[in-house]
Amino acid sequence: MMQAGVSSYAFGWAVNAGKFTPEALIDFAVEQQVSVVQFGDHVPLNQMEPEALAALAAKARSAGVEIETGARGLTSAHLEAFLGVSRRLRSRLLRFVVDNGEYRPDVDTIFHLIRDALPDLQAVGVTLAIENHDRLPCATLRRLVDGWASAHVGICLDTANSLGAGEGIHEVIKALAPVCVNLHLKDYRIERLPHLMGFTVTGRSLGEGDLPVRKVLDAVRFHNRCQTAIVETWPPPENEMSATLAKELDWAKRSVNVLRALLNEPATKSFVPTLNVS
Repeated sequence: MMQAGVSSYAFGWAVNAGKFTPEALIDFAVEQQVSVVQFGDHVPLNQMEPEALAALAAKARSAGVEIETGARGLTSAHLEAFLGVSRRLRSRLLRFVVDNGEYRPDVDTIFHLIRDALPDLQAVGVTLAIENHDRLPCATLRRLVDGWASAHVGICLDTANSLGAGEGIHEVIKALAPVCVNLHLKDYRIERLPHLMGFTVTGRSLGEGDLPVRKVLDAVRFHNRCQTAIVETWPPPENEMSATLAKELDWAKRSVNVLRALLNEPATKSFVPTLNVS
């Protein structure tokens, strides 16, 4: 059974406002009765002192919470640094966004980076989860992962990011559910503008938007590779930061409650057949 978890990206506004600490995310997970926390790249764990990482790892172990690490900008040096962080935090999963600003490696470069990292991933016991994130189409990501047939390489399937690559959720789950090792559940609403000349995409609390949450969970569970389902949110800001932070916290709590309830339900047959990406 997949474990329910929460990401620091459920608290993006709090992170931006300097109102977030890694320890607070562990406390939130304990309060909301989930067993996994995932730190995104906006919480730079690689810049923490070894003593601080050790204290964070000890707090998580004491609380019975697992840590997953996250980074952005797939380079050999960054991979090496975050493998070290993952080892210190006993993280079994390292989620990576490939691009970082102007750094946008081509597919051959990504392929070779993964190839060179495989021995270290296997030695440390960490699974590298490449996130679908705007630029690369799902078929390309699928081929990158299929090329290794390794338990230590998979996809972090984000339910909203591929909208930036012009791909909807049904395309995403067809292509990536079979190789999904980590799931980011992020709900959204797509609405036509009042003047009818375009659309907006805005975040919603899980279960309150357009995301077919049960279908996504069923597709991923059917292939039995994904170990953790992680809540992220995109709450639109309010006029005052205090109100924004209050809404963000409320959305995180409500979303986690929805996820926990859904994971306790039996799977259905609502998954979509796998897309042929060969």
